[in-house]
Amino acid sequence: MKVRRKPLLRVRKTGALLVAAVIAFVGTVPLAGAKWELTPVLLIPIAIFVWAWRAGTDVYPDELRVRALAGSTRVPWSRITELAPDERGRISALLENGNVIRLTGVTRGNLPRVLAAGQQEISHPD
Repeated sequence: MKVRRKPLLRVRKTGALLVAAVIAFVGTVPLAGAKWELTPVLLIPIAIFVWAWRAGTDVYPDELRVRALAGSTRVPWSRITELAPDERGRISALLENGNVIRLTGVTRGNLPRVLAAGQQEISHPD
């Protein structure tokens, strides 16, 4: 039996996306009700809602788990060589093998909380 661990910190996208998905769903109901051929249109706001609910980064003492709409990626802290922001303030992790993984929901503003939850030290290059 698989034991589930609770993350020390869950970083998610803004809750405004969830509200927008609900509003979009309510807006598509009359359209889908007009003709049965248009009912698949309802799947678009549902998919956005599920993505906004699920996507994010979970912080554990030994790893990060980056979650997407379908699936997730586990990255041990020991494989991360650098965390760097892009021009929009989103944080990406540079791995020891040269790959880059964008940490969903992690920004410059909440990076110190992520590092503190993962018990990682902040070091600045000279």
